[in-house]
Amino acid sequence: MAYRTRTYYTDSQKALMWERWRQGWTLHQIAQLFNRPHTSVQGILSRTGGIRPPERTRSSMALTLVEREEISRAMASGFSIRSIALILGRAPSTISREIKRNGGPACYRATQADQAAWDRARRPKRCWLAKNRDLARIVTEKLRLQWSPEQIAGWLKHTYPCDETSHVSHETIYRSLFIQARGALKKELLQHLRRTRGMRRSRHHTQKTDAHGRIVDAVSISERPATVEDRAVPGHWEGDLLFGSANSQIATLVERQTRYVMLVKLDGKDSQTVVNALIKNARKLPQELYKSLTWDRGTEMHAHKKFTLATDIQVYFCDPQNPWQRGSNENTNGLLRQYMPKGMDISGFSQLQLNAIARQLNERPRKTLGFHTPAEMFSDCVASTG
Repeated sequence: MAYRTRTYYTDSQKALMWERWRQGWTLHQIAQLFNRPHTSVQGILSRTGGIRPPERTRSSMALTLVEREEISRAMASGFSIRSIALILGRAPSTISREIKRNGGPACYRATQADQAAWDRARRPKRCWLAKNRDLARIVTEKLRLQWSPEQIAGWLKHTYPCDETSHVSHETIYRSLFIQARGALKKELLQHLRRTRGMRRSRHHTQKTDAHGRIVDAVSISERPATVEDRAVPGHWEGDLLFGSANSQIATLVERQTRYVMLVKLDGKDSQTVVNALIKNARKLPQELYKSLTWDRGTEMHAHKKFTLATDIQVYFCDPQNPWQRGSNENTNGLLRQYMPKGMDISGFSQLQLNAIARQLNERPRKTLGFHTPAEMFSDCVASTG
């Protein structure tokens, strides 16, 4: 019976592995570099939750391999511990402990002692959230509200500006979630992250590769006014469909300046159904807060001229296969996957339920808004138009 041999990687191979992982390579792509199975790569990366461990360094106070070799030679020549300490400029107690913990005078070997010291030095610092349980409870509560680690970190600094014991970086939160050995946050909280992967990895743009139908008389995004592009004034929206299983979908709308979200229930994805629902939704807002709509080139907007005629709202269309041109909307659709995972039938959501989800998103602090909420920013815009 043939047994599979254990796969070992050198430090340089591991460094290359981590670098490619940071760049967004898949496990299979990395494994091809070494002609190894992807599971062996996953075993290395998963030990620390996909987060590259910091490079280890020796303390400047520790004995070096050269000093240990000097100890070994001096003992073989019959030097006393005090004499060796004098030669090395070390305390006699340091030399004495070094020899005792590594086999005594008869068994001391410099190389073995040096490796043993390196292995013993692996003492990870207790992380901040493990030490500060009150702060860990706050972080846990916010994660369960579907807040991202970055939102939590920013909100804590904004809420407790003078209390540094109530601050924690988003990176510490991620590490505490993905590296369970820290014992700070429970693994079950991973399900509240936007992307519920078992390991942390670099962010990707999800670009649609299917060809969209051509839109008659489409106005290109290149003709959109500069005030829309730089988010100088409110009232300019981005939109798209979010799809679920069983041919279900909803419309998602995001205001570019405030990142305010609206969700629209749809009974179908044909152009007439979508446009009629968008017209009904648009009439809920004053004209000053709904001036333009930027959309993907999906066939659901074939009837865009009917929408513009009914609402006096100009529709602009992104270039094909360039979803980043509606970045705020793409980001929002990613947030919505926490509530509507891929493969879920979303036709059962009522408009009231969609409004509740939108409200929860609008009440999350956003880094791009200085950790104010979209609801606060949009409310100010409504007040200024009243």
